[in-house]
Amino acid sequence: MNPALLLDTCAAIWIIENAALSEAAVAAIDQAYDSGHAVYVSPITAWEIGMLAARGRFKTTLPPHRWFRRLLEVRGVRLAEMSHETLISSSFLPGNLHRDPADRILAATARENDYALVTRDRALLGYAEQGHIRAIAC
Repeated sequence: MNPALLLDTCAAIWIIENAALSEAAVAAIDQAYDSGHAVYVSPITAWEIGMLAARGRFKTTLPPHRWFRRLLEVRGVRLAEMSHETLISSSFLPGNLHRDPADRILAATARENDYALVTRDRALLGYAEQGHIRAIAC
């Protein structure tokens, strides 16, 4: 099993803002760090942060560009690849997942790279329950 993780946007926000994460999420992140595996963040998270900030739904003292750069400076966090194959695969996911493009891209990224997705999103957790991705509730 690949212990590498992929952070959903909500998990990335909580990590930077020092919000509480579930014990399971903290343990998985610690295990990834301890074993030398990366904790990945998708480029789609940068887009989501920008969209949230533009709509006034994301409050921070940093501009979105700097906020995202700060996330990438966290020990062990790396930018996940977002290839054209992943983007196309997000259009053809098995099972039932809603049409939200960001969630579909995160699910496709997790599937193609065997990452466990750290999320609190009910739809993504439900998709994991269907057996299509691995997820850790945060």
